[in-house]
Amino acid sequence: MGELPGLIIIAFVLALLIKTFLFQAFYIPSGSMEPTLHGCPGCSGDRIIVDKIPYYFHAPRRGDIIVFSDPHPPKEPSRGVIGGFFHWLFQGLGVQHPTNEDFVKRVIGLPGDTVWAQGGSVYVNGTKLSEPYLTQSTADFPHTHVPAGDLFVMGDNRSNSLDSRFGLGFIPISDVIGKAELIIWPPSRFGLLH
Repeated sequence: MGELPGLIIIAFVLALLIKTFLFQAFYIPSGSMEPTLHGCPGCSGDRIIVDKIPYYFHAPRRGDIIVFSDPHPPKEPSRGVIGGFFHWLFQGLGVQHPTNEDFVKRVIGLPGDTVWAQGGSVYVNGTKLSEPYLTQSTADFPHTHVPAGDLFVMGDNRSNSLDSRFGLGFIPISDVIGKAELIIWPPSRFGLLH
């Protein structure tokens, strides 16, 4: 009986370490990545597992589906050292909803790339992208140079996605949480992401 509190603490610490450094579950709150990922405002969409390990060894690659922190987060209140620690701990354990919104999009442009869309297709450095995951064409947008240290991302639902074309702008690589690898819920959609 005396071991139970210690085991519970160890389990919480392990869960927190796994979520912080290895894997994390996310839900899809919008339809911006359809048909690849399903979601809708105010409802429970797909649940995915995000793998943090690959980006310890290399930067995100074109075509990766990534989860990243809001590049324009709202100002957080001052919590002090102790309040900040408990806020981080409760968010990490999933007890408290994160203050900043996370996004899921597909990497289209890497640092130094020039990206644009013309005639319904996306071009990177003059080469037309093959995008078999799309069910619609992409509206034209002008030549856009991706700065060093940033990514150009787009949703797969090109007509309904807040992404690098408008709103979000470029995504600092330092804001990337990890690579979306697997749909785990609902069971009918379980599988690897491409």
